[in-house]
Amino acid sequence: MFNRATSDPRVVIAVLTFRRPADLEELLPELLDQADMVHAPVEIVVVDNDPEAGARALVTETSWLEARPSASQRQTPVRYVHEPTPGIASARNRALQEGQGADLLIFIDDDERPSSHWLVQLLDTYSTYRPAAVVGPVLSQYDIEPDQWIRAGGFFERRRFTTGTPVSLAATNNLLLDLAQVRRLGLSFDERFGLSGGSDSLFTRQLHQRGGQMIWCDEAIVIDIVPADRLTREWVLQRAFRMGNTWSRINLDETENGQRVLVRMKLQARGAARVCGGIMRYLAGSLVGQVPLRARGLRTAARGAGMLAGSVGSVYHEYKRG
Repeated sequence: MFNRATSDPRVVIAVLTFRRPADLEELLPELLDQADMVHAPVEIVVVDNDPEAGARALVTETSWLEARPSASQRQTPVRYVHEPTPGIASARNRALQEGQGADLLIFIDDDERPSSHWLVQLLDTYSTYRPAAVVGPVLSQYDIEPDQWIRAGGFFERRRFTTGTPVSLAATNNLLLDLAQVRRLGLSFDERFGLSGGSDSLFTRQLHQRGGQMIWCDEAIVIDIVPADRLTREWVLQRAFRMGNTWSRINLDETENGQRVLVRMKLQARGAARVCGGIMRYLAGSLVGQVPLRARGLRTAARGAGMLAGSVGSVYHEYKRG
């Protein structure tokens, strides 16, 4: 276990939230339980990206503490901060700012639940490798049973590796950052991607390219609670389109002006190949009556269409607000 005998980092767990009071009320007691399992000093910071500061009362009144067992080991501070600038990139940057006095910053989303020894596992892996980041797996749990088409398409399946595997790309929904290394590498989240998504992919890709090591910890699992309104064919295909769109935008953003025409052409070729290949896969699945072929074919085609759109500068704002 990560303890004072080996090191004593100051840890901030950042919870990014936007109008999910029920999720937040369920998550916070679980994070306090996680903090009780480690010797390192832990602070929980709730970053509210709601312009109306809707989570302030819930966090500051601490009524959610009633969900905890009465015999807590210690008092872990929980701090509320309001980040009114719209977009998850702004919330992520605010978390970086709020963690300035800490050694480690750990991101988790408000609609996720940590496994029993999630924090212990993250800190143990960090202690072993001392990387710039530790990345953990995210497993989906559904509010309702998704239809066969969505399960067959693998839309909520995510990659997993053996603990200790170096990785080059990650999201922030289960991510530990060594803040000293982040500052040394001059990294922050690009707010141009705030309402489209993808700022975490760009951030971790830049971290890797600038020499920061990211290590996988397969035991540090978080559960992603997928609501019913995301378990539709329209939503999962739009998500596939957005992922392709942001992938093209990230590649173009990191390319010098003199090379952009060539990179744009490569992205268009790859996008077109995905569209054509996905459609062929879908048609083959229709002919032989295979649901996985049809679903995965449309997923591939949607991602390719997103790549094509992103290659010509079109931006899909998945998180746009009214």
